[in-house]
Amino acid sequence: MENLLALKMKHIAGNIRKIREYRDYTQDYLAAKLKISQNAYSKIELGYSKLTLERLFQIASVIDVDVTQLLTLEHKEIIKNLSETEELVAVHR
Repeated sequence: MENLLALKMKHIAGNIRKIREYRDYTQDYLAAKLKISQNAYSKIELGYSKLTLERLFQIASVIDVDVTQLLTLEHKEIIKNLSETEELVAVHR
């Protein structure tokens, strides 16, 4: 059970990192938005810090994704969805 939980947390942390990179956001930027140090933010992405629900919702808001996507999808699927949505928005401008 403990190993499964750790694996899920690494999956979520990996999703957060990949979406941050897709958005071209730095760790410093996200840390500033979350009002934490870059080092503290880095520990979240590396899975060294436990992620609270509140912090998860804050991060999702900053990187502009739904929390359920971070929890359930692979980062490639999330990025595909984001790019498709952005293309649709650009077409309708």
